[in-house]
Amino acid sequence: MKIGFIGLGRMGRNMALNLMLKRHEVVVYNRSVEKVNRLAGRGAIPAYSIKELAGQLPAKKVVFIMVTAGQAVDSIMDELLPLLSVGDVVIDAGNSHFEDSIRRSKNCRKKGVNFLDMGTSGGLEGARYGASLTIGGDFRTFKSLERTFRDLAVRNGYAHVGPSGAGHFAKMVHNGIEYALLEAYGEGFELLEKSKYKFDYAKISRVWSRGSVIRSWLTELAHDVFRRDPTLKEFKGVIGGGQTGQWTVRFARKQKIDVGAIAHALRKRKLSLKKRSFGTRVVAALRNEFGGHTEPE
Repeated sequence: MKIGFIGLGRMGRNMALNLMLKRHEVVVYNRSVEKVNRLAGRGAIPAYSIKELAGQLPAKKVVFIMVTAGQAVDSIMDELLPLLSVGDVVIDAGNSHFEDSIRRSKNCRKKGVNFLDMGTSGGLEGARYGASLTIGGDFRTFKSLERTFRDLAVRNGYAHVGPSGAGHFAKMVHNGIEYALLEAYGEGFELLEKSKYKFDYAKISRVWSRGSVIRSWLTELAHDVFRRDPTLKEFKGVIGGGQTGQWTVRFARKQKIDVGAIAHALRKRKLSLKKRSFGTRVVAALRNEFGGHTEPE
């Protein structure tokens, strides 16, 4: 397929490269001309405005958006929607709030344009070589693009999960779980660090990654991190992010659901701006490892 792709940050660039690897033609646009030119050098078709991107797509247009949640998505939608026609498809692949996705879907439907919300997980490696995708919106639209989702995803790593908003709602909950898991690992390694024993954290994380009840991709990443930097001295311990965790906790409170682990992890992220520890350095290091997330100043 010939696909439009708007947003060439860390995740977007890797997703565009993934699509190109699977022999899709990808027309790319980003506010930064440098990022467009860099991907054009890898075989993408450059566009230097949203209008130019739309003009280079076929009659049935498919456009992915991968930008920061909120106003940035709305600004792109305001500019893109007048350039689209009945049957065209917009896919928001970022971390948008599910209620915003429902609203955007309704706005698209008025013009006969299909809108899919796609929760994208797997970090930079997943974006480049196979991500985990939860997709919400019209099922027939999803089926018409299923090959594209299959190409973007890790094996068996994509699914249509419900109507508009469902894909981003599932990703919101996913991120809440991620917060709690990261915090649990951070606290665990801090307990090791505060003990009387001189543990080799690379050895511990290697063993925990092989057959342990708590084995996961995060323990594998921890092993990689500790092999390079056993004391994590390159990290201050300031944990960024927080938006999707706030959404998760807010929804849970409305539903009177106890999400104490997620709420605790969210509080620790905020506290890390002032109070840092070996545990917060672990979380910061893991976030950098899977997503390239840098620490806030």
